[in-house]
Amino acid sequence: MTQRTGTTATTRRLAAVAAALLAATMVAGCDDETTPEAAPPPPDPKQELLAAVPGEQDPAFRFTTSDASGDVSGVVDPTNRGMDIDTVTKDKDFTLEMSFRMVESRTWMKVNFKGAKDIQKLMKLPTKWMALDPAKIEGPDSLPTYEGTDPGNADAIIRAATDVQAGEPGTYTGVVDLSAVPELADALEGVATLGDAAGQLPLSAVVGADGNLSSLTLEIPAAGKKKASEYVVEYFDFGAAPEVVPFTEEQAQQAPTAAYDLLNG
Repeated sequence: MTQRTGTTATTRRLAAVAAALLAATMVAGCDDETTPEAAPPPPDPKQELLAAVPGEQDPAFRFTTSDASGDVSGVVDPTNRGMDIDTVTKDKDFTLEMSFRMVESRTWMKVNFKGAKDIQKLMKLPTKWMALDPAKIEGPDSLPTYEGTDPGNADAIIRAATDVQAGEPGTYTGVVDLSAVPELADALEGVATLGDAAGQLPLSAVVGADGNLSSLTLEIPAAGKKKASEYVVEYFDFGAAPEVVPFTEEQAQQAPTAAYDLLNG
């Protein structure tokens, strides 16, 4: 893993402290009496966490998100404004594996049905990558596109957190009150199954030695018939993940009607 270069908040804080110390030293040099140097302010755990969230200046990295509904994994490539997403949906009769590649506003899809029946053949869906036409998608949310470097919405969760404390080196805890920040539930819609969760949700996070946020866990209590669960975000392999670039015409075909029927429901 590479050294994180996107800790702009920490850099600004250190620069401000250095400037203050330099100014104090210069003033002391002008007087016969020595002026005590002011101690730098203690670090803010919440700001440290926010500075560790991936940004556009970071190298490509892998991610996973998981909750009660399943897991999502992929790669984010800020340099090329690209993202790969892999999802798995299980049914009693089949397993559906769907992969998407997004590079800026362009999107490709790959579908793989597994089961007793050859659903892929029955639906006339190719097994290779397919280039999608946004004009053929019904609804603005049906087609994923590149939307930044934080697919797990860790930044929104941390900003909504209160009582953020630093524990052992690189570990943090806090609480998130969804009733006090209703917009957070909207931000997490589609990536986390919150259900009727309310009250203060315990938060824990880990920042790696390289300064990157490596994991964030939001504990979701039981509600009604739903069991207690966790929403977990993991970011890793900074600088070691593959780049995400557009497919060539040889690598992907135009999506057939069956692909749009699947997406449009």
